[in-house]
Formats: sequence, C-alpha cells, structure tokens
Amino acid sequence: MTKNSTSSAGSKWTGMVPVDDTALAVTDTGGSGIPVVYLNGQFATQGYWGRVIAELGAEWRHITYDERARGRKSKRSADYSFEAAVRDVDAVLAARGVERALVVGWSYGAFVGAHWAARNPERALGAVLVEGAQPYDWLDEAMEQRIRKTFRRLNLFMPLLRPTGLTPRMNAEQMAESNIELGRIARERELGPVLDSITVPARYVVASGASLGSKGDEQELIRAGLDAVVARNANIRISAKVASNHDAILKKDAPAVADAVREVAALARDRH
Repeated sequence: MTKNSTSSAGSKWTGMVPVDDTALAVTDTGGSGIPVVYLNGQFATQGYWGRVIAELGAEWRHITYDERARGRKSKRSADYSFEAAVRDVDAVLAARGVERALVVGWSYGAFVGAHWAARNPERALGAVLVEGAQPYDWLDEAMEQRIRKTFRRLNLFMPLLRPTGLTPRMNAEQMAESNIELGRIARERELGPVLDSITVPARYVVASGASLGSKGDEQELIRAGLDAVVARNANIRISAKVASNHDAILKKDAPAVADAVREVAALARDRH
C-alpha cells in the first residue's frame, strides 16, 4: 500500500502498510476529525483500543495498527527494536496521508508516543500516555535474568496461541530482549531528557495497584517517577489516576483515557 492522501481521509480503510522488511495491519476510520493514532502495549494488539474509540465516537479519525509480528496479520521482521517501533508511527501516518496527529499510547506504546512527540513537535498535536513512559530504574541484572526466565517458560505454550493473534510471532529470546531494552529506555537518565523536551500538550492517565509480573509496590514506585517530570515541564500533567490496574485500564477506565484525549485536543486547538 502506498500513500494516497486523496482517499486517506475518506471512508474506513483496513489493509497492510509496508515498512522496512515487513508490513503492518492498519485500520483507519477515515473522516475529517482530528487524527488519533493508537500505540499498543508491547505484545498487545489494536483490538485493545475498542472501548476508548467507542467513548470518543465517530467525530474523531481513529488509526490503529498491529506492530511487527503482533496480531494475526502483521508480518515478522528482523528488527523488533524500540527505534523500529518509533519509525513505524511515521510509516503508518505517511501511508494514510496524515501530516499531524494526536498520539495515544498504553504501556510500551506510551514510551513510543513520548519519543515520537518529543522528536516531532511540529507534527504532534499532543500525547496521551497511559500507564507507561514513567522514568524509573527498574532494570538490574537480577531483573534481566527474571525476564529471560519468564519468557522461556511462556515459550512452552505461546506457539499454541499464535494463530489466534493473542501472542506475537516472536520467539522467547526476541520477546525478552524487547522487554530488557524497554527497561534501559525507562531509566531516569534516558527517559527524563526525552520527557523534558516535549513541547506539545501531554497528559498521563495512570492506574493503581500491581500489574502482571510486578511484585509488591513496584508499580507504584514506578508511577512516582512522574512527580519530578510534571514539576519540570509545564506541558505535562497527570490527567487522572484511576482505580483499575495496569493491565485492565483500557477496558475498565476507557472514559478517563477519552477525557484525556479531549483535553489534549482542546489545548492543541488553543495553541493554533
């Protein structure tokens, strides 16, 4: 599929967008509303955004896609790096003829959205970061080994789920490396400067309690890293802290995410 700006803003479109050595499954609702591109959790799919999209309604242009080897249709790649994930945002927007967009990311997707917004201040209308992009040094050698061990265990049954699209078509080592890379990106010295450089409206929606794989108060310690970010950058605020946990937030607290999108869009309109 190649860029076709004439038809991109028309009716709903679903298809494959080629990028690098792969192709991504993309859905674009079309229309003349503000384009919102949704960035998934690390091994999640575009289907996770259904309730948020329903809350926002048809007056927005919703663009969702499955990252490399995720979902049922996106193809495998030789590159599952974080930088590839950031490049994929540009590839999808270019293919759909969208110059400026509001990015909404959950978990891993929040990191992608933060980096993309920081690097593209003229193209980003704003960012909504849901339970992710929180600077905290959680990766050490023990955690790295824990991650590798966890994915080796998961590899025993993941092949059974791959045809359903519920798990990525990546092997255990690739998935572990992606998670470990995220730990490095999340470090204060790495993520802090990225967040400090954001010049567009950005709003966080954070959950409460633990997430799958976390222990004790790990998740709350990670969320606390946002306090210094908000204090340093007036463009960034926490829009809501909701009752659900990390894994359930898009399902149980879709209204709070939708409200943050509306808030950012209103701020973007005021600026222009």
